[in-house]
Amino acid sequence: MTTVDEVIRRISKGFNFIFDDFRGIYLFGASLDGEVHEDEDIELVAIFDNDDNSKRKQIWPIIGKVETDMDVTIDLYPYTQETFKQDEDIYNEVMEEGIFYNKKGLKELKK
Repeated sequence: MTTVDEVIRRISKGFNFIFDDFRGIYLFGASLDGEVHEDEDIELVAIFDNDDNSKRKQIWPIIGKVETDMDVTIDLYPYTQETFKQDEDIYNEVMEEGIFYNKKGLKELKK
């Protein structure tokens, strides 16, 4: 069975291949237990140094391939650190309970 860690590692690998400014992924929501739930999206925030429209066009094929290959549904929010902080609802939820995975897709402990 697919785990959330495997999904995040796969996305991170794809993002690192294309983007020099990818910094990591936050996991939040129902999948915080590490399990893929049939009726729930895996909710993720991806952090980049820069935000532009061409990046968004490159992100979605990676997410689509991971969804298809791993039979999961992903709800991804791409942000820079600044735009992430401006989206207060998601930012507060993620900072309160989210788990950060570095650019290699490895879980990091909160400091």
